[in-house]
Amino acid sequence: MTFAMLKLAAASPEVLVLVGACAILMVDVFRTQEKNTKKGAEGAVLTYWLSLILLFLGAFVTFLGFGKHTGLALNGYFLKDSLGDLLKLFIYLAAFVTFVYSRDYLRERGLLTGEFFVLALFSVLGMLVLVSASSFLTVFLGLELMSLPLYALIALDRDSATASEAAMKYFVMGAIATGMLLYGMSMLYGATGSLDLGKVSEAVRHGDQKHIVLVFGLVFMVVGVAFKLGAVPFHMWLPDVYQGSPTPVTLFLSAAPKLAAFAMLLRLFMGALEPLAVEWQQMLAILAVLSMAVGNVIAVSQTNLKRMLGYSAIAHVGFLFLGMLATNPQGYSAALFYMITYSLMSLASFGVILLLSRLGFEADRVEDCKGLGERSPWFAAVMAVVMLSMAGVPPFLGFWAKWEVLRTAVDAGHVSLALVAVAFSVIGAWYYLRVIWFMYFEKAQDTAPLVPTVGMGVLLSANALALLYLGLFPSSLMAVCVLVMGAH
Repeated sequence: MTFAMLKLAAASPEVLVLVGACAILMVDVFRTQEKNTKKGAEGAVLTYWLSLILLFLGAFVTFLGFGKHTGLALNGYFLKDSLGDLLKLFIYLAAFVTFVYSRDYLRERGLLTGEFFVLALFSVLGMLVLVSASSFLTVFLGLELMSLPLYALIALDRDSATASEAAMKYFVMGAIATGMLLYGMSMLYGATGSLDLGKVSEAVRHGDQKHIVLVFGLVFMVVGVAFKLGAVPFHMWLPDVYQGSPTPVTLFLSAAPKLAAFAMLLRLFMGALEPLAVEWQQMLAILAVLSMAVGNVIAVSQTNLKRMLGYSAIAHVGFLFLGMLATNPQGYSAALFYMITYSLMSLASFGVILLLSRLGFEADRVEDCKGLGERSPWFAAVMAVVMLSMAGVPPFLGFWAKWEVLRTAVDAGHVSLALVAVAFSVIGAWYYLRVIWFMYFEKAQDTAPLVPTVGMGVLLSANALALLYLGLFPSSLMAVCVLVMGAH
């Protein structure tokens, strides 16, 4: 019994989030009768605070167990390790920041309902399961539990035709991606006779399976993962979903699910399919070049800020793949460092958009940043830090993220790919610098000062300062990533 409880304790954060999300759902049902009544608004505020407390408790429990009692649990379907603990902490952080940033935006538009927080919590639960997946079954379970609430979140504003269209596109593309992934899993299961990621790796490494079957299964797995990350040519859903979703949902989509999808990439390619690294290296190299090219070039012509950041996300996936191409702990550590860095930058960028949107209009155009340096010098500086970090300008954190993946790519012999990445990074700097130009060198169309709530103002400032501090002292975060990947 004691041994069984220890194994169950490995999944204690997931159990806590599951029980807490169900409890918050019941509280919201009894507290909220009508969406726009005073009683309903009170219920939504209570749900908001309970959700923040649950995320804090989940992060606290995960932190207490960081790197402890590692190994397989729940009959081998669940893997407890330091890599999963680190990614879970940043998933909690992304969800927490999303809730704080989004509260005023949702309240002003009548969208501050319990559904937003409950759906996001269940999606977080799916991400936690996906991060610790050690079997194809757990991968699929976590992926669906993460994705299904997101479809509803995107369509949260039922009066918006663009939101409904974005939700439908994401649902259709997500179904295709899941189908591809499942087909690849079925082929690998048929070839190896196992759903366990570790056993699949051993079977591929030492078995006598037909290589052509394994490669076909690998191709479908790459397609499924590329869909979820938004890599070219499987990116067609991402810019439309970023633009059409309510901005708080776009903020959530841009950070937390990307961390979980990256965990799936590591579990599948670093774990089960590492013996086929020669094959998937070639595929990821092609996807990396296409993603950097399409993402950076098309983003230059975008006038919608959310859509521009969507194409920027596609370009960042290309850089992420550069770290994976090294197929060694240094490369995986660089990719992990890059993913965490991108999530922090994305949270801050959409946080500024939410801050501007709180004036009663959707600040989703690049022109809406005009004169921000005059209206609010501090938050203009926050946005400038984020844009410079995304462009890879030193001394901000984004520079070191790109430096690490480029360094590992060069060390692994992919010099030409690194040169291509540098070239497209220079192109990409244009649309980031354009935002800064509008903030400081264009006349403000609206001179009303920005007055955020204390919570949002403090957290958004801390978000930007973290990009600067970690850029000045990047070794701390990089050391954690190296330690985690080394332990793994």
